Amino acid sequence: MKHLVAVYGTLKRGGSNSQWLRGATYLGEDSLPGLTLYDLGPYPGAVVRASKGVLVEVYAIDDRTLADLDILEDYFPAAPKESLYLRTRMATQHGSAWVYIYNRPVASHRRIVSGVR
Repeated sequence: MKHLVAVYGTLKRGGSNSQWLRGATYLGEDSLPGLTLYDLGPYPGAVVRASKGVLVEVYAIDDRTLADLDILEDYFPAAPKESLYLRTRMATQHGSAWVYIYNRPVASHRRIVSGVR
């Protein structure tokens, strides 16, 4: 395992996209106060904005899983402006982890407070 990823929403255990992390090593939970979640309809999106803390699950993953998550999150390293999500590193209690950050305006979306501590 070469990477850490911190996930929220549908990628968390029991979520509709949790199968994308099959084979990953679950390291535990953390709360990231530098994120705020918004309701985008079928899934949430996190933006870099202070909050009481978004609850995330942290996993150790391999290169293939990271590439698969990039596809799922519509992250295009060569074209970040066109990406639905951007991948950025954030500090967690388990180490520096990749987090997918929503790359569109959120003004018309409802803030989610249930995913915070």
